[in-house]
Amino acid sequence: MSHAPGIVRRSAVHFRRIVPLAGADVLLVLAAYISVYSVRVASVPRIIEQTSPAAWVLVMGTLLGALYIAGAYHRIWSRTSGHEVIVIIKGVGLETVVLLAVDLSVSPRPMPLSVILIGNLLSLMGFVAVRYRSRLISGLLWRWNAIWHYEFPKQETRVLIIGAGEAGQTTALRLKRRFNNGASGYKVVGFVDDDPDKQSLYVEGSPVLGTRQDLPALVEKHGVELIVVAIHRIEGPDLREILSYCEQTQARIKIVPDVYAHIRDHKSAPLLRDLRPEDLLGRPAISWHEEVDSAPVEGKVIMVTGAAGSIGSELSRQLLRYSPRKLILLDNNESGLHDLATELELKAPANILVPFLGSITNRAALERVFQRYKPQVVFHSAAYKHVPMLEHYPDEAVRTNIGGTLNVAELARDFGVERFVLISTDKAVRPVSVMGASKRICEHVVSALAQQNGHQTQFATVRFGNVLGSRGSVVPLFSRQIDAGGPVTVTDPEMTRFFMTIPEAVNLVIHAACLTAGNTLFMLRMGEEVRIVDLAERMIRLRGLRPYNDIEIEFIGTRPGEKLHEELLTDSEQMVPTVHPGIVQLVGYRNGTKAADFWDRLHMLLAHGLASERDPLEQLHNISAAWEFGAAVGPGEMVGQRMM
Repeated sequence: MSHAPGIVRRSAVHFRRIVPLAGADVLLVLAAYISVYSVRVASVPRIIEQTSPAAWVLVMGTLLGALYIAGAYHRIWSRTSGHEVIVIIKGVGLETVVLLAVDLSVSPRPMPLSVILIGNLLSLMGFVAVRYRSRLISGLLWRWNAIWHYEFPKQETRVLIIGAGEAGQTTALRLKRRFNNGASGYKVVGFVDDDPDKQSLYVEGSPVLGTRQDLPALVEKHGVELIVVAIHRIEGPDLREILSYCEQTQARIKIVPDVYAHIRDHKSAPLLRDLRPEDLLGRPAISWHEEVDSAPVEGKVIMVTGAAGSIGSELSRQLLRYSPRKLILLDNNESGLHDLATELELKAPANILVPFLGSITNRAALERVFQRYKPQVVFHSAAYKHVPMLEHYPDEAVRTNIGGTLNVAELARDFGVERFVLISTDKAVRPVSVMGASKRICEHVVSALAQQNGHQTQFATVRFGNVLGSRGSVVPLFSRQIDAGGPVTVTDPEMTRFFMTIPEAVNLVIHAACLTAGNTLFMLRMGEEVRIVDLAERMIRLRGLRPYNDIEIEFIGTRPGEKLHEELLTDSEQMVPTVHPGIVQLVGYRNGTKAADFWDRLHMLLAHGLASERDPLEQLHNISAAWEFGAAVGPGEMVGQRMM
């Protein structure tokens, strides 16, 4: 009962809103039908005389009812796009069908068939004209108010929009109205579109000036300050080519988000966004590959170590898609873990998340987690990863990266975990840093445990290169340096790296977890190497600045433990394709006879630490050397192989 007054008020407001439009529709129908009748009958009195009041009531009632059912009175027509005309067509179509059915079933006929058909066609034209004239009037009123109140911006940003489709049209309309109280606004000078049929046409009052190849010349000719890419679901190669033309200008670059995907994933859709790391790579998004069975991770109890880190947090987000029974988030970063849990609680069903504050070096605490929750799948991403830092603190690399991995992997084996996945790095290939050498030993630990008998755990390692956008990576570093006015610091002009976005890498890691058949080493296809200085120059240009002129690039030399060029596999490892085009299995030679020596050296290291008088990297290499290659991997150990 308490809701009744509110319902009544809303109904009254709705009624008052539709009455003027419904009245206009009635007048339009009368005018249309009388116009058609006038061709048949000479005068209006004779029209009224030949048509019964019941016929007019039938026409008007059917019309209003059909338009209401179709939703023509539930739109704000002054803010509606052209595709909404289908609503009016449906309403008039429904009315026409009903009137024809009644007219043919009654004798004598209330109205001639020609009057109904032509009258409804004229009515349809009138309905569309009235509704879209309201949008035109709305725009004129907005401009009049701006003039009357002196609300035009003092300074307008000159914008060129790439894409003259629906996204471009909507963007132009919203940009033209986006200013307030004299603040900076936007002036759309035109569009760029590759469709030859759109050339020289106008969209939202602005001309289509040319194609993507014309971008540099158009920016200079029209004084463009901002380029907006407004193409939904643009393919990676197309975006990369467009950005290459944009880089030849001094204009800033913005992108219109994929509104449909953005609303689905984030529940909000900003008008424009900055370029992201994945835009710089220009790769299409990777979705689930149909030939990979996701059953191994569906509905499982899953643990993610290092859950608050860059990889771990994205793993946690993506794993929610597979309806885990429990998702255990383990990290020793209290603030990061709290932030992640707070974020995921908005997306996860109740009682799914288990945030666990603790360190992988605390074996007793880890054992309690395994004992209580019995995880079925473990993704081990916890590690210290910053190369220069670990050069100064090699004992922490041993304690956390190696000792922590051994703790988690052995407990996974002891508690019957179905699948254990180690997140590794290309720095583990022929390592020249403490960090890389520690991760190399982690790979050996996982392989050695996989070869032990008497357990059911399928162990896998996934190796990949740098991820764009992670904490400490070059992209956020370069962004901060550009924001500060430079200089942008690059170690060496020839330094290269393999890059992948975090969501892309995590998606493939989950695929690899489903592919493993035990004791498998996977590598993610990273594409071509990227020169770091090229990446820096590109980021500067896409801000509308000039490298070495507006923003200096300073070469500071390689730091301890850094390589000029990273590698993804050793000479003894061979790539075998899997059913997933983005994942290969690395097949080589693994020790089958000297595991005892490896374990002895490893346990000695963990018990006594690194000897202070010896080079830490050399000591770690000696342990890796104990894992000598002795027995070839047989075909039975290859998983998900794709026919070449």
